Amino acid sequence: MTVHPSLQTYADAWTHSIESIAELVKPLVEGEWNRPTPCPAWSVRDVVSHVIGMETEMLGDPRPIHTLPRDLYHVKNDFARYMEMQVDVRRHHTAPEMTSELEYTMIRRARQLRNENRAPDTMVRAPLGAEQTLEVAMRMRAFDTWVHEQDLRNALNKPGNLDSPGALITRDVLLEALPKVVAKDAGAPPHSAVVIDVHGPLEFLRTVRVNADGRGTVDGAPSLGPVVTLAMDWETYYRLACGRVRLGAVADRIKVDGDQDLAAAILREFAVTQ
Repeated sequence: MTVHPSLQTYADAWTHSIESIAELVKPLVEGEWNRPTPCPAWSVRDVVSHVIGMETEMLGDPRPIHTLPRDLYHVKNDFARYMEMQVDVRRHHTAPEMTSELEYTMIRRARQLRNENRAPDTMVRAPLGAEQTLEVAMRMRAFDTWVHEQDLRNALNKPGNLDSPGALITRDVLLEALPKVVAKDAGAPPHSAVVIDVHGPLEFLRTVRVNADGRGTVDGAPSLGPVVTLAMDWETYYRLACGRVRLGAVADRIKVDGDQDLAAAILREFAVTQ
């Protein structure tokens, strides 16, 4: 690949995850494509359709002209409607059609990456007619593809790659959202610190510090007197943060020390994406 050095990590992580997805779905029989996944309201077919659709948009392909059914009750806003279009248009595709389109899309995207010579700050297409930098776009594709790989692994009972390159990018994306969760959404008091201690395939400890103005920042230095410490395994962390599981289902996998009310507020606000 010839992408800018700052983009190579994202390109490598995306490649690893989408190749893993292709390996997971290639042997599936027709009925297995209808299995539900942890991604709300989406089946295995729907998740793969979404991945294909987002990659074709990275390629600059036109979006499908398609009218969504009125009974898709999980589609509640314009962003969800935008995402659902690429999914619903493929809902009646057969298993061979799905695997063939995925493989063809992967080939095209790999060729695009090999020839990619744009700067990271080049503005490219984003959902809902917006724009984003190429760097943000590639980072989010690496993040999104890894999370959906895990959706498929969960649905198909084939765990793995919890410490892959895409997992590292997912960790960083989710940690960027943590100060807002703790300081603004959960209302941690000024001059306080909250420690998140994660173990398992990915291990890390981060401290969210809330300043006098109530704004949060995150760093890797421990706090001597945190108001709350939350300890959990990496799978629980990403599944909660990505809206893949309800708190009640994993409460026994989370250890809470300190202010119980604040901890409960943080965990209620923990999901930052779906």
